[in-house]
Amino acid sequence: MKTNLLDLDRAGLVDFFSARGEKGFRATQLMKWIYGQGVTDFAAMTNLSKGLRADLQSCAELRLPLVVSDHLSDDGSRKWLLQLHDGNCIETVYIPEAGRGTLCVSSQVGCMLNCSFCSTAQQGFNRNLSSGEIIAQLWVAAGALGQSVDGERLISNVVMMGMGEPLLNYDNVVRAMGIMLDDFGYGLSKRRITLSTAGVIPAIGQLRKDCDVSLAVSLHAPDDLLRNQLVPLNRKYPIRELLEACKAYAGEGRRRVTFEYVMLAGVNDSDAHARQLVRCLKGVPAKINLIPFNPFPETRYQRSSNHRIQRFFEILNNAGVVTITRRTRGDDIDAACGQLAGQFQDRTRRRERVQKNTRVAS
Repeated sequence: MKTNLLDLDRAGLVDFFSARGEKGFRATQLMKWIYGQGVTDFAAMTNLSKGLRADLQSCAELRLPLVVSDHLSDDGSRKWLLQLHDGNCIETVYIPEAGRGTLCVSSQVGCMLNCSFCSTAQQGFNRNLSSGEIIAQLWVAAGALGQSVDGERLISNVVMMGMGEPLLNYDNVVRAMGIMLDDFGYGLSKRRITLSTAGVIPAIGQLRKDCDVSLAVSLHAPDDLLRNQLVPLNRKYPIRELLEACKAYAGEGRRRVTFEYVMLAGVNDSDAHARQLVRCLKGVPAKINLIPFNPFPETRYQRSSNHRIQRFFEILNNAGVVTITRRTRGDDIDAACGQLAGQFQDRTRRRERVQKNTRVAS
């Protein structure tokens, strides 16, 4: 099989070229072509020798996904359905805002976790994405949008918040983020890459050592009893242990960890929940991101009212907790938070069980 060079970071490319008798600087040249200029045709890489270009044609490839669909939201958000080499499809979303453009990138085909309020989780799980399949989402989006306008990056931020739990695909995610950070990759700063996790505690500690990008944690409840229902991973990694890991990640610099809190009507949105959340996060350098629930087919949840979200916000804010309410973006094309589903074969049969339970309940 040909080597997919998108799977290799700069160190991996240096090893690849060294094994073929080439100097290490070839890795930098190749990355400039792929990520700087968006070129994937080896024959067009004119500063490589003809012999090397021919060699790459025979032993290597730059495997990109097929764009199955490309939907544009009324608010300017854009969602791509991308087909991988095995026929599975994932989703990637671009969200333009004033002063920034954020790309939401998937890390798995489906999701191993079973968070009850998330559409991706209800679809089940197939496999991890390779680092090449992760970075290819950025390549496709940059090619479709253009690298910059008037010198400003169109994709200024990347969030690992798409389909999947990034820390359960640790090595591939970290390698892909390394390419995003590399000056000869996409040259993003660590503060402009955010990894969102449901709370895989051992990997949080390792991430701080390997690639300390911004951290977001899907909290969604102020106590273990409720969070066990919403985020089953909490049974293995309860809130107290999770918050200790977050404090360690923040370190002495006390940079804030973002805690995501989806607002579910009558479930986790009462005044009492808000006050409990304040107590829960005491001593943690935190920023709360309140997320209005985005409905999907067959869900049993409803979005909290605007009044209830505002009241929740006020309690947190008045207690000195930095809080923002996320504006819902892309929900008209099912591109909002929690709505990504993709198209893939579910190896867990979770989708089948969800559909069966829904029919019984109705």
